[in-house]
Amino acid sequence: MSELVSFKPAETQTSAPITEPRIAVQLDGVLKQFGDATALHRVSMKIFQGEFLTLLGPSGCGKTTLLNLMAGFLEADNGEIFIDGELVTETPPYQREIGIVFQSYALFPHMNVSENVGYGLRMRRTPKAEIKQRVDQALKMVKLEGFEERRPKELSGGQQQRVALARALVIRPKVLLLDEPFSALDKNLRLNMQQEIKEIQRKLGVTTVFVTHDQDEALAMSDRVVVMSAGHVRQVAPPHEIYRHPIDPFVASFVGDANIFPAHYTGHDNGSGTIEFGSTKLLLPIANIHGQVGDSVDLYARPENLRLAPLHEEADLAGTVIGHVFLGDHVDVSVHVPETGIDRPVTIRSPGLDALDSWPTGTGVGINFICRDTTAFTRASTSEESTQ
Repeated sequence: MSELVSFKPAETQTSAPITEPRIAVQLDGVLKQFGDATALHRVSMKIFQGEFLTLLGPSGCGKTTLLNLMAGFLEADNGEIFIDGELVTETPPYQREIGIVFQSYALFPHMNVSENVGYGLRMRRTPKAEIKQRVDQALKMVKLEGFEERRPKELSGGQQQRVALARALVIRPKVLLLDEPFSALDKNLRLNMQQEIKEIQRKLGVTTVFVTHDQDEALAMSDRVVVMSAGHVRQVAPPHEIYRHPIDPFVASFVGDANIFPAHYTGHDNGSGTIEFGSTKLLLPIANIHGQVGDSVDLYARPENLRLAPLHEEADLAGTVIGHVFLGDHVDVSVHVPETGIDRPVTIRSPGLDALDSWPTGTGVGINFICRDTTAFTRASTSEESTQ
């Protein structure tokens, strides 16, 4: 197997078991300001060798600023950045051994595919024979054999992205940085490229930091997700934990869809807490309640964690179906529930197409909560900034 095929460290014999992953990138108290505006508020995190980590958040949250600090395109105003254990806070980009794929791909229009991919190797004064060998390997890896002589203008968007990826990987970087690389692609091509990049990343074992505002991309591709807002890190966890156990109201509402019910935390017993609103009383796991007994809370329930039932059956809520949204593999059913005290309808996600026939508009229905996957937060916290 050629060196290009794997970035995984060689196995060495050791008498003691490895207790924690090797740290590829570490940020300690990184602060970045632009004039009077603080883009990053003393961010600290560890990125482990070989993992696929995603920086997720809305526009302006600081995720691209953080990526540019790792790359060396920006200088931190405070704090330290380490790559593979080496302090690189003041190290120029070309000495950091990172590969980067930009949102615009940034291909040289006057160079052909082979020349674009080999650019970084030429700048490193790599021997010509080795450049050709490594470029050929990289193009084979991204499925662009036979495209060596084409110019960027002769390539599709997906092909241009593959060239940019090959150029980033051919230098054998310690860390691969991806800045919203799918934003210019249509949906089907975007899904294909997600699968291809993840497959290549797993094969090579290269540590990868991916920037996106797309929740689906983050959940589908990542080993861990860093959710950011207003320059703060809100939560760092595997995708399923981010989705099922959000740490605060911002994460709960930004990642995925949620129905929000104003409620009260009225008591707890035997590992369960009682949440009440109107005549509805729910028992949630204590771990899902972020607050104290007596607090006014907001209850967050994913549409797929609500179940429809015939009106004559016992249910947590009752309402009337007012509409449907057909989304291919599932249907979102909108139900007006006066008891919730909110103006917007409750959304219940029903798999398949049965909901269109089973719950027609105007039908009275019951709604039941899956309490193990429902979360409550003290209402005051919805206006607070949470930091880590």
